[in-house]
Amino acid sequence: MGKLQSLPNIGKVAEGLLQEAGIDTPEKLIQIGSKEAFLKIRQLDPTACIHMLYGLEGAVRGIRDTELSKETKVELKGFFKEVTY
Repeated sequence: MGKLQSLPNIGKVAEGLLQEAGIDTPEKLIQIGSKEAFLKIRQLDPTACIHMLYGLEGAVRGIRDTELSKETKVELKGFFKEVTY
């Protein structure tokens, strides 16, 4: 298990994409934030979905993505629509 997988919501696939995007430590992910990390991942994998963004946000906050507040999810959904449509 890599360092990034120690964060909630980050499995093998997400860790691989993050590493490919140049984000190779939990500290880097937290510093760059979920939105910027998601944009970098979308450049590598245009099929990355809203659930990836939720997972990244949860990882940054140190919580499961299911624990994100409704307000946070609405805000992230707006960001997702802006960058994917």
